[in-house]
Amino acid sequence: MDKIHIEGLEVFALIGVYDWEREHQQRLLVDVELSADLSLAALTDDVNNTLNYAEIAQGISDFASKSQYKLIEALASNIVDWLLQSFPKLKKVRLKLSKPDILSNANNVAVEFTKEQPF
Repeated sequence: MDKIHIEGLEVFALIGVYDWEREHQQRLLVDVELSADLSLAALTDDVNNTLNYAEIAQGISDFASKSQYKLIEALASNIVDWLLQSFPKLKKVRLKLSKPDILSNANNVAVEFTKEQPF
């Protein structure tokens, strides 16, 4: 299966369980691996035969900015579901969602979800 990677996508979301976390949107980082058949795009050199990664990146950013989940687990899982529903060419999505600024004694906290089209 062919893959497109978007790495280090910076998004902002209202996320967290504590009151102080919910005062302002927080910075999150997204790494996403998009699995699809890209052979026709490679053969034809036609953008219409591939996934529009700019549209996908903007969609992830918009989804996050409008969300109000408490847990990064919920946000990550729902982004993956949205991707699979919105982009039918996708066969499988692996998404890592990082909350880098949350623990003073760690560089990062992250969750990762992998889901496939349900057919």
